[in-house]
Amino acid sequence: MNSGILIYLQLFLTVVMGLYFWNLLKSQEGQKVVMGRESRKELERLKHLRQIRLSEPLTEKTRPQSLAEVVGQPDGIKALRAALCGPHPQHVLLYGPPGVGKTAAARLVLEEAKKNSASPFKQEATMVEVDATIVRFDERGIADPLIGSVHDPIYQGAGALGIAGVPQPKPGAVSRAHGGILFLDEIGELHPVQMQKLLKVLEDRKVYLESAYYSRDNSNIPEYVHDIFENGLPADFRLVGATTRPPEDIPPALRSRCLEIFFRALSAEEVGLIAQAAAKKAEAGIEPEALEVIKRYAQNGRDAVNLVELGAGLVTVENRRTITLQDVEWIVSQGHHVMKPEVKVSPEPAVGLALGLAVLGPGMATVIDVESQVLATEHTGRGRVTVTGVIEEEQMGKTGHTYKRRSMIASSIDNVLTALASQTHVRAHDYDLHVNFPGGTPVDGPSAGLAIAVSVYSAIVEKPVLAIVGFTGEISIRGEIRAVGGVEQKLRAAEEAGLRRVIIPEANWQERYVDRNIEIVPVKHLGQAIELVFSDPHMAIASGLS
Repeated sequence: MNSGILIYLQLFLTVVMGLYFWNLLKSQEGQKVVMGRESRKELERLKHLRQIRLSEPLTEKTRPQSLAEVVGQPDGIKALRAALCGPHPQHVLLYGPPGVGKTAAARLVLEEAKKNSASPFKQEATMVEVDATIVRFDERGIADPLIGSVHDPIYQGAGALGIAGVPQPKPGAVSRAHGGILFLDEIGELHPVQMQKLLKVLEDRKVYLESAYYSRDNSNIPEYVHDIFENGLPADFRLVGATTRPPEDIPPALRSRCLEIFFRALSAEEVGLIAQAAAKKAEAGIEPEALEVIKRYAQNGRDAVNLVELGAGLVTVENRRTITLQDVEWIVSQGHHVMKPEVKVSPEPAVGLALGLAVLGPGMATVIDVESQVLATEHTGRGRVTVTGVIEEEQMGKTGHTYKRRSMIASSIDNVLTALASQTHVRAHDYDLHVNFPGGTPVDGPSAGLAIAVSVYSAIVEKPVLAIVGFTGEISIRGEIRAVGGVEQKLRAAEEAGLRRVIIPEANWQERYVDRNIEIVPVKHLGQAIELVFSDPHMAIASGLS
């Protein structure tokens, strides 16, 4: 009897288990049907969404389609081609203000490189673009879209492999750029941890990933996962990092691995060319007076296109065909656009006023006024020195280890006064001296030393300085005129401001300067510079002011 009960119990259990698995199978089949139906519905929805397209933005229409269409960057493009189009392409750091064509140039240069049979870039090579300001990064290593990460089994959504305890490597942008270019925009904003990882990838040309869940003895792990953990993910690419920061803000370890190329700020005329091209693409006319306003307000090519696009929209809404002066004036007023500072050089020489040349940022420079005024003092040798319009003190170093120092330009003035006393026997401390840098933007840097010296000397001896001459150079206490940076940008700023002559340190002289549209005079000592400015008849005769 007991055996009969056991038989019935076994039959009952068999039926129950059979029903369970049958219901489970039926449920899975039902889920597949539902998932299939939902998948088809979503695919139809995606297909419908892809059929909806708005008009192409003007910024895309005006994007350069060839290197010849990149306005104002012949030197930068020449250097970029030399760096990337040969048989041994290099990593590159691109410096320059926003909206001057850095990204477009990199795309076009890669396409040109692929046409060179000696280039390692093959036809399938791509440019992977990553914006360092928004790239998502998790310090725990859960996600790193730039370098790559591992999706461990404990994380949600690990799937079937995760259930089997398999860590899953997730390639990052450096691996997707394998065989091509990784364009990292605003590379100076990259997280320090990511920067160190990137440097390691540049060194190894592959990515090594780690996981506490990986074991080479785990038979559940697929062969390709073993291969990735043992040999790394390939990441042999060329880095093109773009930044609006100055070189000193970029980690030296990265700079040492890259060729540094500078894209310059666009001139007003170049901005005008871009605006004209944008108006043509927008199929709208534009008045010359309206174009002049855009040239005064647009800081770069992107600004110019945006102003034209808004103007084209305005005339379309009002059923007109031409962007007028009133349209652009309303746009810049409504958008609170700021006019670019205009450097207007006075045609008349002035006592105590010299024109210096200052770097504003990567690829940007301007002409600045340096004005000096002296007053008699009751106590010889005990005159006061007042400096305005400069950064008086700066804080340096990182958090936890900072220090303050007197600004470079304030220290430069002390050097100038000592050098003037030793080289020209002019003693500024016999007067109350006021040196001012008008314009509202605080300046800093030792390269204004020569302009300061000329301005102070002019004020003391009451001899005017020609308004067509610009100066740049650091002054040592012995009167040496030392080399400075940014000379190329400074010369261009001088030309745009209408200067006819620039005095630079002899150490900065290059033979190719002979062919410039502006006369460039190299000097070695302060006494030589003072002689040229105030005593050499050629300086006055050549200017037509004698």
